[in-house]
Amino acid sequence: MAKKKLQIARAKPLKSKIRRVAKTSISDEIVNQIMALIANGDLKPGQRLPSERELCKDFGAGRSSLREALRCLCIIGVLTARVGEGTSVALDGNKFLGKIVEWRIITEQHDIEKLMEVRTALEGITAANVARIGNPELLAKLEALLVKMEAVPKDQLKRFAALDLEFHVSIAAASDNFLIYDLVSMIRGQLERALSPMLVAPNALPNSLKEHVKIVDAIRRRDPVTAEESMRGHLNAALKRYQNSIALDRVLQPTAITPVRRRVRKG
Repeated sequence: MAKKKLQIARAKPLKSKIRRVAKTSISDEIVNQIMALIANGDLKPGQRLPSERELCKDFGAGRSSLREALRCLCIIGVLTARVGEGTSVALDGNKFLGKIVEWRIITEQHDIEKLMEVRTALEGITAANVARIGNPELLAKLEALLVKMEAVPKDQLKRFAALDLEFHVSIAAASDNFLIYDLVSMIRGQLERALSPMLVAPNALPNSLKEHVKIVDAIRRRDPVTAEESMRGHLNAALKRYQNSIALDRVLQPTAITPVRRRVRKG
C-alpha cells in the first residue's frame, strides 16, 4: 500500500522544474533546487525522487556531486534514503528544523542572558496555551512533580534540576505547538551549564518551588494571562539568581597579583 502511494505521488514530472546547475558550487545548487522544489510543493512528503541517472542528466551534474547533495539532505532529515527503495522526501520535517536551529544555537555561542530572554518569551506562550486548553492529565503530572520537588533535600541540586526540566518540558509538550516544544528543548539543552548557579543562590530552591506553584495554580484555574505572567516571572527570577551568583563568584575570586621586580642599583 505504501509503495503504491509513493508511485502515485511520483507521477508528477520534475524534469521541467529542474535547471542545469552552474559549475561553481554544484552540490550546493542541487541542494537549493531540491529545497525549492519541496517548498513549492513540486516534491511532497513521502514522494520518491527520480533515479540517480535521471537526476544527473536533468541537473547536468556528475554522480559524485549529486550524491554529496543527497547525502547532506539526508543528514539534516530533509530526505530519507533506504536500501532497495531509493531516496524520498522525509515525512516528518521536525528533524530538519531541529538540526538547523540546534546548529545555529551551538555555533553562535549565545550567552545565557540572550538564551533566557528567548526561553522566557517561548515558555510564556506554552504556559498560556496549556491553561487555555485545560489538560487534566498534564495538571495531575505537574502537581505530582511539585510534590517531588518539595521533597528534594537542599544538597541534591541535580535532582531538583531534573524535576525542573521535566516540569517545563511537560508544559511545552502539552502546549499544542511542536515548533515551540522543539525550540524550548534545544534552548534548555544549551542552558544546562547555567542551571547550577541558578540553584545555589540562598533560598533558591524554596523560591523556585513557590514560583512553580503559582504557574500550576494559574493552569488549574485555566487563566492563560496569569499563567503566562507567572512563567515569565519565574524565568526572570531564575535569570536574576544566575546573575547574582556569577557576580558573587567574581567578587570572591582572588585578584591575580603581578610580582613587582626590584630595581638593582649599579655601582
